[in-house]
This record gives sequence, structure tokens and C-alpha cells, in this order.
Amino acid sequence: MNPAPTPDSLDADQVRARLDDLTVVDVRTPAEYASGHLPGALNVPLDRLGRALPALQEAAGRGEVLIVCQSGSRSAAARAQLSARGVPTLDLAGGTSDWAARGHELVRPAGGPAKPVWAMERQVRLAAGSLVLIGLALGLLLHPAWQLLSAGIAGGLVFSALTNTCGMAVVLGKLPYNRGTAAGAGLDATLERLRRG
Repeated sequence: MNPAPTPDSLDADQVRARLDDLTVVDVRTPAEYASGHLPGALNVPLDRLGRALPALQEAAGRGEVLIVCQSGSRSAAARAQLSARGVPTLDLAGGTSDWAARGHELVRPAGGPAKPVWAMERQVRLAAGSLVLIGLALGLLLHPAWQLLSAGIAGGLVFSALTNTCGMAVVLGKLPYNRGTAAGAGLDATLERLRRG
């Protein structure tokens, strides 16, 4: 089932028809971006959005800015941050997942990862599930206090859902395989492209 667009979002087919008229900003990690992104999309990872704010304000002054992620959750967080600072944006309903599912092209630059990087949501599920299992196993085998690890992860997941933030994703995003090569240099070049239009 395809996600329904809202007044501030476009579905993949609408974006495809208007791609040349939009500034597309992908807020996934550099490695996720390199494993496949919309044609012409610029990578500004969610955790670097504050640094990109002036360039994004300039881009929004010239035309519509579309924020994209894998499924829509990080783009929603990015849009909330930008909206709070007066930067109007649109969202791709369903993210790059829906874009690819509809058969639209994903660009994979030369020198991108040999294997596609897991989406951040999948990495978080693996890390959280693994830590819960470790806490339960160590609680049964060594000492019941280890079950507090599982309780802490559960509490973190509840907090993440209530605040629409994810501390674990921030931590995982800093791992080398998610940063890509020369992440800082890539952001500098992206900001320059945003400023030039």
C-alpha cells in the first residue's frame, strides 16, 4: 500500500513529474545516500541540519525544497526542525523506499558502497533487539541486574516514539560505515551547491 500524501507532501509519481523544479535534500547518512538516492538529491544528514540551515534558507527562497529519507520518519523530523526556523519544505511520502517500489530510478554514484548499507531504521531495530536479548540472557545466566539493560532499551524506545527522536540512530549514524568517506568534505560541497542553486 502506497502512503497517501498530505498537503505538505508529494507522492513519488508527483515528485517524478516535478523533479526538475525541486531542490531535493536527502537527510539520510552519507552511506545510505550513496547506496541509492533520487536523481539530483543533495545529502544533508539529519544530524548536520543545523550547519546547513543558512544554505537551506537560501534554497527555499528560490523555490520549493523537498526533504527525503528512507521511509518518511527522518524527513518528518527534519521538516519540523526547519519549519521551526521558518524554512518551508515538502516531504516525499513513503521516502526512497516508495520511490524505488514505484520503479523510479535511484542514483548510485561510482565509489559508493559495494554492498547497500542497511537503512537506519533497520540498524536501530537490530541494535535494540540485540541489546534486549543480551540483557535478558545475561540476567538469566549471570545476575538479574543485567535485565536493567533490557529495561533501559525499552524505555529508550518508548521515549523515542513519544518525542519522535532517536538517540540510538544518532549514535549509529556516527559509525564509520554510516559516515561514508570524507563526510565533512561532502557536506561542504553540498552546502556550496545549495547556495548556488
